[in-house]
Amino acid sequence: MILAAGLGTRMRPLTDNLPKALLPIGKYTLLEFAILKLKHAGFDQIIINVHHFPHLITSYLAEHKNFGCQIEISDESSRLLETGGGIKKAAWFFKDEKAVLIYNVDIVGDLDLQLLYKYHNESNNIATLVLRRRQTTRYLLFNNQMQLRAWQNVATGEQRIALQTNETLQAFAFSGIHMINPALVDYMQHDDTFSVIDTYLNIAGKLNVGGYVDESPLWADAGKPRSLEDASKIAAGMKL
Repeated sequence: MILAAGLGTRMRPLTDNLPKALLPIGKYTLLEFAILKLKHAGFDQIIINVHHFPHLITSYLAEHKNFGCQIEISDESSRLLETGGGIKKAAWFFKDEKAVLIYNVDIVGDLDLQLLYKYHNESNNIATLVLRRRQTTRYLLFNNQMQLRAWQNVATGEQRIALQTNETLQAFAFSGIHMINPALVDYMQHDDTFSVIDTYLNIAGKLNVGGYVDESPLWADAGKPRSLEDASKIAAGMKL
């Protein structure tokens, strides 16, 4: 699943008349890069959630014949559901029991998605979150077995504990990529609009929510203007 429903407020005025997913990064758009990266790794059945200028995204996909993939649309044009709500609404697409890759459309990098898929399937995790060692204000805290235990905002001092522990915890930044088992949907909130991080923190005391550290050198969050140029440079050097 490609999460592409965001308003792209941090990218204005570029997104005043265009969805963030269609912003150019070199010879690609963000959406094209995400689709081709997934397709290259063997993920060719894809659902994309849309909200901001959804008709432009559907027209773009039609013009490019879905880039040779089976693509469905999860329409959130009437109301933006955030990450958790978006996944929950699209759960009808996860019709078999295979693990599902969730990929933020604005993430550009060279993470090996096949290795991630293999790691998740060999673990006992209901979800595996891809993590980066980078500076941010919000961190996910994991024990030495790379199981989620807490979340903290270092700017505000806010903290949420998933499971009380005396273990030494390591702080990582979430990369915007994760693998989930379809059973995760059964543990999601009854609300329609919520962050999937809330779900992970709610269940981490009972089920395995694991971490996978991405050490690859190339990564950019193109949801921020200053990172769009970095994303373009990364995309230019990759063959998809």
